[in-house]
Formats: sequence, structure tokens, C-alpha cells
Amino acid sequence: MLRNSAMNTAFWLGLAVLLVPFIFAQNGPVSNGRPYPGYNLLTTSVFVTPVPNAPFSATVGVESARQLPDGTTDRLKTISNIARDYTGRIYNERRSLVPGSFSGMPQLLSAHVYDPETRLNSFLNPATRIARQSTVARAPATVPPESGGEDLGTQMMENVLVHGFRSTTTVPANLSGTGKALVITHEYWYSDDLRLNLLIKHSDPRTGDQIMTVTQINRGEPNALIFEVPPDYKIVNETPGNQQ
Repeated sequence: MLRNSAMNTAFWLGLAVLLVPFIFAQNGPVSNGRPYPGYNLLTTSVFVTPVPNAPFSATVGVESARQLPDGTTDRLKTISNIARDYTGRIYNERRSLVPGSFSGMPQLLSAHVYDPETRLNSFLNPATRIARQSTVARAPATVPPESGGEDLGTQMMENVLVHGFRSTTTVPANLSGTGKALVITHEYWYSDDLRLNLLIKHSDPRTGDQIMTVTQINRGEPNALIFEVPPDYKIVNETPGNQQ
């Protein structure tokens, strides 16, 4: 039961990743009396909404830069693949973060496949060759793009029209943990057509800058094999009530 809860939590984390900028993007100072934790979640992919009739495949590049106490800058990056087929099935990878100087494809840590028609959730672990599956009670909600903050207008990215917004949060000196007032900035460029953020930027003086970019977009139907569990994987059914 605990393992199943962990798998479901990981699935909904994808939605939380999309919501994090919205939660912390309210304009004005934080005034709840508690120290502000800041944006310290380094996401390694984007949430792909499981909607039909909008197939595509793409890559997600993530870069982070954080200044260390000795004055040097710690740079990390990763790249992963995402896809959605005509029926709304989604595929999302999680790959290891590597130094900025690294060349090549980072190690694949896991893959997530979700089918909105069957609500079957699959997490594939390439190290163990195990696919943990569960049928979720309901499909994830479709999250509308954030519309608050500074309107940056529209532009084309990867031949796709996107609309940009920038929001800021001011953290008072007595809550920032640094003794200084801090300004945290979030910027995101959303495609209504793809129902996807193609560019996300986060900047926090304590945790550094993070940029997530979706590139190499192919609007054709992805290879169906990526949505299937490979034949050499062991499938473990973790749906609540399953007796396996």
C-alpha cells in the first residue's frame, strides 16, 4: 500500500511541477509570518497534459546555475524526451542531472506512461527492468495557464505560438533567511495549441536560475512503442485491492 501511494504521488507530482510557478507567483510580499522556502525544486521535465487530438514529440532541456559560497557557479543540465499520441497517451522521461560541461545523453532514470482512456499509470525503471502499474481513480485535471503578472505578449517558438507571462514574489528581509528582501521571478511561455509550457524560467537569489526549454517539436504521431512496456520488463500491478 505504501509503495502504491508513492507511485501515485509521483504521478501527481507532474501536476505539482506545473503548479509550482502558480503557487509562488503571486505578486506582492509574502506576509504569512513564516520563513519563505523559495523555489528549490529543480524539475527535470515538464507536465504533458493527456489530451487527445494533439500528438507531438519533443525534447526538454533543463539548465540551472547556482552561485556557491566560494563565488564559483555550479551549473547543471539534463535533457529528456516527451511525447503524446493522438489518443492522449503521454510519455515522459526523467534523466540524471549532469555537469554543464557534460556532452552526450544523460542516463535514463525512469519513464512515465499514462493512458487517459484506461487511466493506467506506468512507471518504468530501466535499472531493474520493472514496470510498476496502477489504475488511478481519476484523470489529472487540465490546468489552465497562469494569466496573472506582467503580460509579455506572444511570439513564435519552435514554429508554435506561445503567450508569455512574468510574475514576481517579494520576500521581506525578516522572512528570507538572508537578512535582505528578495525578489523571486517566474516566467513561462504557454502554447494553447499544444497545452504545454514551451519555456519556463525561475530565478531565486538563494537557489539560482533555472531554465526549462522544449525544443525539436514534431507534430506527427510518435512511435507507438514508447507507450508500451518493453517485453523484457516485469510488470507489477500496484492498483489498490490488487492481490498480485
